[in-house]
Amino acid sequence: MANTYTQIYVHYVFAVQNRLGLIQDRWKNDLYKYMTGIIDNQGHKLLTIGGMPDHIHALVSMSPTQAPSDLMKNVKRSSSLWINENRFVMGKFSWQEGFGAFSYGKSQIPNVANYIDTQEKHHKKRTFMEEYLEFLQLFDIKYDQRYVFKPI
Repeated sequence: MANTYTQIYVHYVFAVQNRLGLIQDRWKNDLYKYMTGIIDNQGHKLLTIGGMPDHIHALVSMSPTQAPSDLMKNVKRSSSLWINENRFVMGKFSWQEGFGAFSYGKSQIPNVANYIDTQEKHHKKRTFMEEYLEFLQLFDIKYDQRYVFKPI
C-alpha cells in the first residue's frame, strides 16, 4: 500500500492447551526463533518474545496488511505443527483457543519489552491467571469468564 505509514505495537499473550507447562528450556529458544520467522515472513517485526512453560508473550510491530487474529492463527498453527513434527512433547501439542492482544504507544515499548523479558521474575509473585486477568482489567476489556484461560 503506497503512501501508508503506521506505528502499531501489539503485545500478544497466548497459552498452551489446558495451561500445561509443556514448553521446555531445552527447546524454547528454538521455538522463539521459529515464531520470529513466522512473524517476519508475515511482514511484521517481532520486538521481543518470552514466557513461561505454559504461555507466551510476544511484542510485535504490526504491518497494517494483516489482522491480529490472522497473525495469531498462523503463529499458533505453524508452531504447534513444528513442535509436533519435532516430537518435543509426548502426545499432541496444541495452543489454547484464543489470545490476548494489547496495544501500546511507542513510549511504552521499553517497559513492555522489559516486562516480557523478565517473565520468570513476575511469575514468582503471581500466577498466569492473575497476570492475564490484570491485563483484561487494566485495558478495560469485558470478558466472559467461561472463555478466559482456565487452569486444569
